[in-house]
Amino acid sequence: MATVDKIPFNKPFIAGRELFYIAQAVTFGNLSGDGHFTKKCAHLMQERFGIPKVLLTPSCTAALEMAAQLCDLGPGDEVIMPSYTFVSTASAFVRMGASPVFVDIRPDTLNIDEALIEDAITERTRAICVVHYAGVACEMDRIMAIARGHGLRVVEDAAQGVNSWYNGRALGSIGDLGCYSFHETKNYICGEGGALCINDPQLIQRAEIIRDKGTNRQRFFRGEVDKYTWVDVGSSYVPSEICSAFLYGQLEEMDRISDRRQEIYLRYLQELLPLQQQGLLQLPEIPEGCTSNYHLCFVLLPTQTLRDELLEYLRSLSIRAVFHYVPLHNSPCGSQFAPGLHLPQTEQLSSRLIRLPMYYELSAADQQLVIDAVRNFCLSRVSVPI
Repeated sequence: MATVDKIPFNKPFIAGRELFYIAQAVTFGNLSGDGHFTKKCAHLMQERFGIPKVLLTPSCTAALEMAAQLCDLGPGDEVIMPSYTFVSTASAFVRMGASPVFVDIRPDTLNIDEALIEDAITERTRAICVVHYAGVACEMDRIMAIARGHGLRVVEDAAQGVNSWYNGRALGSIGDLGCYSFHETKNYICGEGGALCINDPQLIQRAEIIRDKGTNRQRFFRGEVDKYTWVDVGSSYVPSEICSAFLYGQLEEMDRISDRRQEIYLRYLQELLPLQQQGLLQLPEIPEGCTSNYHLCFVLLPTQTLRDELLEYLRSLSIRAVFHYVPLHNSPCGSQFAPGLHLPQTEQLSSRLIRLPMYYELSAADQQLVIDAVRNFCLSRVSVPI
C-alpha cells in the first residue's frame, strides 16, 4: 500500500458548484461532449480572455496536436521551441513529421530566450512554439515580431498560463494558436482537460473539423450544410460533458482561486527571501508587464547534489516536492533530433530546481512546515552560495 504524504505536492479540490453542475449535466441528458457546459466554458474563456474561438479538448496534449495539424507541418519542417518543457510540446509536432529545434532558456523566467530565436531560424522553419513556464509570460512582443518578419506561425503552450497576462493580453490570446491545460495539477481543473485557443479566424472552421473526427458536423448542426461527412484528417478531440461541467464550476471561481494561489506564492517568497539574500537559494522572478496566475513556486539550489538532498530531506518529513523537467534534448527521443546539443542554461537550471507544494487547500500551518524545512536545510547544509 502506497504511503500518503502529510503534505502532498498537489491536491485536487472543489471550489464551488462543480458537483451540482455534474448532476445537472446528467439531468440534461448530454454527457458525450459539446453540450451545455462545454459551450459555457468556451464562451466564458472567449469573453474573459478576448479569444475569437475556444474549443475545449480532452487535454492540452490534444490541443497541441490540433495546433500542429493546423500549422500544416510535414516531414522536413522545423519548429523552434524550448527544451525545458513537458514532452507534449515537442511530440505534438513530431507526430506531424516535423523536427523540434531546441533553444536555450532565460535564467530569470526559465522561458525561451527570445534573443536566441532568430539565429535558430532556417529555410525549413515553419513555426515557433513558446512555453509560458510557471504562468509567467514569454517576451511575446519580440517573439511575435520575429515570427511575422519571417512568415512563421506562433503557438503558445500556455498549459500553465491560464489567466496569466502579458502587457494586458491573456496568455493564449497572442499567438496564432494557444493551448490550455485543466489537468488536476493546474490552477483550474477537471481531472484531464484542455482547450485550443484560435486567434486566427481563418483557422476556426478547419479546427472544428479536426476536433470532430475530421467531419463537418458542426456546420451541419448550425444548418450550414444539409448533411455531414468526412472532409479532413481528424480525431476525437471533444471532452466529456462531465469534465466540462466540473470545469465550469472552477472557472466561475477563477478570481477566488487565483487570489488564494497568490497568497500562498507571496508567503513562500516573503518567508524564503532571507535565504536568497544570503545566497543560499534563488527564488522566481516575474518581469514587469507580466501578471502571473501563480501556478507554481520553485526554488533553485546552488548545486544538483544539494537539490537532491533537499528533496530527500523533505520526503523524510512526509513533504512531497518535485523537480522537472528532464530537458528534452537530453531525453532518449529528443536527443535524436539534436545529437550533441548543449544548452547551458537549460541543463544547469533544470538540475537545481525544486517545485514546492502548491494547491488551493494548502493550510497556513502546512505551508509553514514546508518553509521551516527548507529554511532548516539551507541554514545547516548549504555552504556554497549561488
